Amino acid sequence: MPTYRLDLAYDGSGFHGYARQPGLRTVQGELEAALFRHTGEIPTFVAGRTDKGVHATEQVVSFTCEEIEPERVQRSINSQVAPSIAVHRIVAVDDDFHARFSATGRAYRYRIRNTEVHDPFGASTMWTYPHALDVGSMSAAMSPLIGEHDFAAFCRKAGDAPTTRRLDWAAWRRRDELVELSIGASSFCHQMVRSIVAVSVEVGRGRIEPEAVGEILAGKDRAAAKGAAPPHGLTLVAVAYGESLPRPGWVPETT
Repeated sequence: MPTYRLDLAYDGSGFHGYARQPGLRTVQGELEAALFRHTGEIPTFVAGRTDKGVHATEQVVSFTCEEIEPERVQRSINSQVAPSIAVHRIVAVDDDFHARFSATGRAYRYRIRNTEVHDPFGASTMWTYPHALDVGSMSAAMSPLIGEHDFAAFCRKAGDAPTTRRLDWAAWRRRDELVELSIGASSFCHQMVRSIVAVSVEVGRGRIEPEAVGEILAGKDRAAAKGAAPPHGLTLVAVAYGESLPRPGWVPETT
């Protein structure tokens, strides 16, 4: 049977995360229900299992089934799952393709609206944070995280799952009231990006020095990482499969 790759985007606001959960509305549940009429009950695999409230502009799913007409199935799914989910394309791929295990990199962004007044049109995709943030210090604090490290201090423990990851870049920038993190890695452990954001905000407020982030990393103490930032500011923006992970033009190559 052929294997297919499905690329999709979704607003995670109304979902209890990506992964199917009994009795709860999830992205996987909605997607598989829409697929069912074309494929029957089949397993699907995803590049990154996003948490409740987290969004994606470039998520990837793979599945194997009897031959389908990709464009017709795409139109059918979109008519069922709009407006919260959008399927960009469905294409046949090599039999050994797996959305999760074939992926070689993932990139996220996190957006903070750094003002006292929220934007009702962006409140579901940005964390409104009223206190002034020093973005230069926040970016400087990312330097010790670049490279391969044990990110136990920044990961929610999941049994004996390893917490070593290779971080390719992490950089903050400000555009008026918008403060944005771009971060790319081979993969991320649970709540890793949101924990890095939480520590960055502490640095931005002057509560901890940028140099302390390296000490937190080395200490591997989850309690030292200041918890996790709210999920709704986080978006999965890219998944790489062998090719270079796309880095935003504003992120220096040395970051």
